[in-house]
Amino acid sequence: MITKAELQKLLTSTETYRVERTISTGNMDKFCEAICAFSNDMPNSRKNGYLIIGAHNNGSLCGLKVDDDLMKKISAIRSDGNILPVPVMNTDKFTFENGDLLVVEVQPSLSTPVRYRGRTFIRIGPRKDIASLEEERILTERSTSNLATFDITPCREATINDLDVDKIKSDYLPQAIDTEILESDKRPLKEQLASLRLYNLPFDCPTHAAIILFGKNPKYFLPGTYVQYVHFAGYDKASEIINERVFTGSLLELLPKLDLFLDFSIVTQRPVPVSILREKTQYNYPKLALRELLMNTCMHSDYQSNMPIRLYQFKDRIEIMNAGGLYGQARPENFPEVNDYRNPVIAEGMKNLKYVNMFNRGIDRVQTVLKENGNEPAIFDVEKMTVFEVTVIELRDENFPDNKSAQVTDQVDSQVTDQVKDLVNILEGEMTRAQLMDILRLKNKAYFKTAYIQKSLELGVIELTQPNSPNSPTQKYRLTEKGKQIKINLNNLEKK
Repeated sequence: MITKAELQKLLTSTETYRVERTISTGNMDKFCEAICAFSNDMPNSRKNGYLIIGAHNNGSLCGLKVDDDLMKKISAIRSDGNILPVPVMNTDKFTFENGDLLVVEVQPSLSTPVRYRGRTFIRIGPRKDIASLEEERILTERSTSNLATFDITPCREATINDLDVDKIKSDYLPQAIDTEILESDKRPLKEQLASLRLYNLPFDCPTHAAIILFGKNPKYFLPGTYVQYVHFAGYDKASEIINERVFTGSLLELLPKLDLFLDFSIVTQRPVPVSILREKTQYNYPKLALRELLMNTCMHSDYQSNMPIRLYQFKDRIEIMNAGGLYGQARPENFPEVNDYRNPVIAEGMKNLKYVNMFNRGIDRVQTVLKENGNEPAIFDVEKMTVFEVTVIELRDENFPDNKSAQVTDQVDSQVTDQVKDLVNILEGEMTRAQLMDILRLKNKAYFKTAYIQKSLELGVIELTQPNSPNSPTQKYRLTEKGKQIKINLNNLEKK
């Protein structure tokens, strides 16, 4: 149970997702909903939640005197059958000069979703609400992460005839099984696949992993198993579409297609002088980085969703998105150091096909390759619970003449990116993040924060109106003297 000293810190804690303070002593629905929400631990913090009775929202005590009746009433919540599965909770009384506090300490449940009278309550920040179907699915997935994963479950509508058996025999089994063992293995194909968790013998059908890896028509069984590519002319999805493609088929077919597409449709290269006698090749996007990110996306995608993998190319960046946020042991605070597999059988299959290595080095390799090529680091948005998104910013410098940065090198600091210039151009007086994103028509908060705000702050072209409270909800931004000069230079170039 929490100590008195820890409780005093918690009274004014900003961790609102795990603390609820109230001066009410009779609103049992409110208490039960709070305990239910803490049990579900929607943010996946793995931290205990605390219902503190006898304190105002600002942490001050209301002078409550906790008696035995109130203690019994609150303790009875655990076993009255209204919250199922039964929550793991403790109650205790703490006495202070200004009154008592009754504290309910709730542990995150391993069997989510937890429901109060049939409804699943969750808490994200200060918000407590009924979980949506998608949020319930996340809680269900979380509780089964240590059990059989979706890719190993049987696809009961399919048969062996829905798999490309010839390709499995010729292209996969020799990669997945030692040659001597394979030559001596006289078992039927179904049993061989079952040993690789690609076939379910009791139901006599392929697993979902087999359909995704080797199915003749995976989209028939799992509508979200395809990659959607769209090339937009501008900086947002409202701009004109230059090109679009849909990549379908099993991963065995799809992954080589993506490899070729990156080479011939996205990646461009230019020679860059290093010395009088030597040149190096520089890319708008290094293929190895994009390939690694796409392979990871295919490996970690939530194939239960109808959402396809999205590969969107804009004028200044590429965004890659897949259904399913961080999984299992991977959480925002430990990403990318900690990895976990939503689809371990698919991951194993892709490793056998030499598309991934499963050494948890992918993100580090991506960032290293981008840095070596001169690109900004990839931006990972891991705060979204239902999707995983990564943004790669195009290399924008004098080596690519179609880029406007070549036009301003002499008059504007060469480190000023196009994103910074766009921000400088629209910033008038003092403006909030929401106002700036609205004008720039951006939706990706992580991309905006990293590529626009942080970069502009690093270069000293903008400043905070509240520098001592950088995360204040009323924070605004304004140009510095350097930013104002850059804006003048940019405006002068526009007039020429």
